Amino acid sequence: MNDCDSYIPDINQSIRGVVNIQTLTNRQFCVVLDPRDPKTGLNRLGARELRKGECSFFLHPGERMEKGIQDVYVLSEGQALLMRATEPMTAEESPDGKAHCAGDRWMIYGPCDFIPDVKLEVLETRQMIPLDENEGVYVRDMSTGKIRAVIGQSYMLKPNEELWAKPMSADVEALLQREASRDKNSGKGDRSKRRDPTRVVSYHVPHGALVQVFDFEKRTSRAVFGPDIVLLQPDEQFTTLSLSADVPKRENAIQTIAVFLGPDFMTDQLIVETSDHARLTLKLSYSWFFDVSPDDPNKALEIFSTPDFVGDLCKVLGARVRAAVAATTFEKFHKQSVEIIQQSVFGKDENGKLRDRVVFESNHLVVNNIDIQSVEPVDQKTRDSLQKSVQLAIEITSKSQEAGARHEAQRMEQEAKGALERQKLADEAEAERSRTQLLELQAQSIAVESAGQATAEARAAAEAAKIEGQAAVDRAKLEAESHLIAEQSILAEAKAKHAVELEHKKKVDELEIKKSRQLAEIEVQKFSQIVDAIGADTLCAIARAGPEMQSRLLSGLGLQSVMITDGSSPVNLFNTASGLIAAPQQPKEDK
Repeated sequence: MNDCDSYIPDINQSIRGVVNIQTLTNRQFCVVLDPRDPKTGLNRLGARELRKGECSFFLHPGERMEKGIQDVYVLSEGQALLMRATEPMTAEESPDGKAHCAGDRWMIYGPCDFIPDVKLEVLETRQMIPLDENEGVYVRDMSTGKIRAVIGQSYMLKPNEELWAKPMSADVEALLQREASRDKNSGKGDRSKRRDPTRVVSYHVPHGALVQVFDFEKRTSRAVFGPDIVLLQPDEQFTTLSLSADVPKRENAIQTIAVFLGPDFMTDQLIVETSDHARLTLKLSYSWFFDVSPDDPNKALEIFSTPDFVGDLCKVLGARVRAAVAATTFEKFHKQSVEIIQQSVFGKDENGKLRDRVVFESNHLVVNNIDIQSVEPVDQKTRDSLQKSVQLAIEITSKSQEAGARHEAQRMEQEAKGALERQKLADEAEAERSRTQLLELQAQSIAVESAGQATAEARAAAEAAKIEGQAAVDRAKLEAESHLIAEQSILAEAKAKHAVELEHKKKVDELEIKKSRQLAEIEVQKFSQIVDAIGADTLCAIARAGPEMQSRLLSGLGLQSVMITDGSSPVNLFNTASGLIAAPQQPKEDK
C-alpha cells in the first residue's frame, strides 16, 4: 500500500504468496528473528528484535516470528516470573536494575505487566503456594542440593529453588491411598485424587494407635501416639508392619503403618491331640494390649522390634496349649478344658495360684485373658461318641433336675396348704375384731350426730339473727351512700351545666370579637387597597382641586374676596372687614 494500490507482475516475476499484515494490540508483543535492516535492506541473521503493540507490520522475506504473537504477562499479587538471562545485561537493560551475566536466574514479582526483553527467557510462571497449618511442600535448593520441608505458611519458591518429589515405597503409597479412601468415606478426602509427591506426606494417627518414623539422616526413630498427625521430613520414612490375620492365622495378611495399642481381641484356631490320640480343633480368643505410655517413647519404640506380633503371639500360645493338651487325656480335657488351657497360657506363681496375665518383654505385649469359643473333635467317630456322651449327660442331668423340681413342687404345695389354713384362721379372728370395732364406732357416731345436730341448729339461729342485723346496718349504709351519691351527682350536673354555659358564652364573645377585628382589618385593608389603587398624587390633586378652582374664579372676576349667604344666618363682619380692607402701607425709610 505504501508503494501502490495495485500491481501487475512482470513476465520475469512470479508470485510466491500473499503476506498478511501482522497487527499487535497494546496488550501483545512478538519477537522477530533475522529482522531486516532498513538502512541496508538486508536481514541481520541471528539477530532478534522485540516489537510491542500497538503496531502493524509485514514480515519481510527471511523474517519470522518466534512463538508467534504473545500476550503481555499479567502478574497478580502472589505470582512471579522465573527469568534467565540468555546474554549479558547491563543495569540499564535489566528490568530489576541490576547487571546480570548469561545464565543468571531471578524473579519478577507481581502485581505488574511485563514484556520480556530479547535477552531474557521466561522459564515458568510461579504461583504462591497456600499452605494450611498441617500442610507443606518439599523444597530443594539447586545451589546446595539441600532439601527441606516448608510447613504451615504460604510460600513462594526462590529463583534457586524447585519443588522436590519425595519417593515412597509401593507399600507405603498403597497404605496412604487407603488412608485417603478412608477419609473419603468420612467426607474428608478425594479417593480418586492421587498424592502429590511434592507435598509433605501427612498421616492421621488414630486414637489409641502408635506410629514409628525413622530418620535416615540422623539414624534415629521417633514414636507418635494418636490422636495426632505425622508430617514427614525429607529424610523420614514410616516403619511398616506385616501382620498375620484370618482364622487360622495367615502370615503377611495385613500391611499397616499404625499399631493399635489395645485392649483388643485376636482369634486363632488350633488342632491339638490328647495323650490318648484324640485330635481336637480349638478356637481360642486372646485379650491383649501393649503396656506402654506416651511418657516413655523409647519403651514404645520396642513394639516395632517384632514385625509380626500377632503371628508370634499365636505361635507361642498355641505351642503352650498343644503341650498341655498332649499331656492330658480326652476325658480329663473334656471336663477341665478351661483350667488346663488357662494354666498352660498363664502358668502359676510361687504360691501355686494362677497368674492373671502373660507378658512378652521383647515388645511389652500383655495377654490378660483367654476365651475358649469352641472345642470340636477332628475325627468323625470321636465327634459322634462325644455327641452321644453329651446327650446322655444332658438326659441324666435333665431327669435329675426334673425329679428335684417335682419334689420341690410337692414340698412347696404342702407348705402353701398349711399357710393357707393358718391364714384363714387369722382372717376370721381379724374379722371378729373388726366387727366389734365397727359397732363401737357406729354408737359413737350416733351420739356425735345428735350432739352435732343440736349444736348446729343453735349456731344456725344465732348466725341468722346476726346476719339479719348486719343486713339492716348494711342496708342503712347503702341508702345513705345512695342519697349522697344522688346529691353529689345533681351538684356535679349543675356545675357541669354552668361550666358549659360559661364556656359557650366565652366562645360566643370570642367569636364576636374575632368577627369585629376581622371586619376592621377588612375595612382597613379595603381603604389601604383603595388608597393604593388611586395613588397618593391623585388624592393630593383631588384635595387641591376645589380651592384652586375657587381661586381661579375669583381672580377671573377681579375680586379679592367674596362671601355668599342666604341672609337667614347672621354674619359677624367685625373681623371679616379687617380682611376685606387693606391696611395702609408704611412709607419706606431712606437708607
